[in-house]
Amino acid sequence: MRFRSREEAGQELAVRMLEWASSGDLTNVTVLALPRGGVPVGVEIARAMAVPLDVLVVARIGVPDSPEVGIGAIAGDDPPVFDRTALRLLDLAVDKLGPEVARARVEVHRRELVYRGGRPAPDVRGHSVVVVDDGLVTGLTARAALRHLRRGDPLRLTLAVPVCSARTAAALRDEADDVVALHQPEQVHSVAEWYSELPPISDEQVRDALRELHPAR
Repeated sequence: MRFRSREEAGQELAVRMLEWASSGDLTNVTVLALPRGGVPVGVEIARAMAVPLDVLVVARIGVPDSPEVGIGAIAGDDPPVFDRTALRLLDLAVDKLGPEVARARVEVHRRELVYRGGRPAPDVRGHSVVVVDDGLVTGLTARAALRHLRRGDPLRLTLAVPVCSARTAAALRDEADDVVALHQPEQVHSVAEWYSELPPISDEQVRDALRELHPAR
């Protein structure tokens, strides 16, 4: 185990981000956490940097009849992002996944309403945006998030995570200006194996974090 908790992982990431910010390369920073797991990590970074925290909801797209198996991800009203290797291995055609994509899109909008109420998504134009999660396995959700945010013309787009494989980090450098990962092992089979404590996070905990660290709440 590398981290005791998401909070500890966030504190370690915050040290790295503060060192970077002190160089002057990060200005007008906004932290966007991927709920739910990324929120406690993002809270620690936003507190340490004294910057706003918000969330970016990304929903997984599951295999028909096996929704727990993720083969894609979607953010906002963007086109879905798929794991093309998984599609080939499972002999699945994208044009046959319309119902799964539609369900994921509905889930995105439902959770955005739960977390934000009627408040609009943050305007990232001209901001240094730090996208945070508690760890990555395939990187699909992070890829969907980064592509969504890139369309908003941020000043700088950084992905910050406690752990992801070196291969995933390298692949995501095509989407982000910077990828900060404290641990980059050869493989990450499960985010949970990198934490001694990884309790579930409720929607209320996400809302509480936003009330504390978003100025508009």
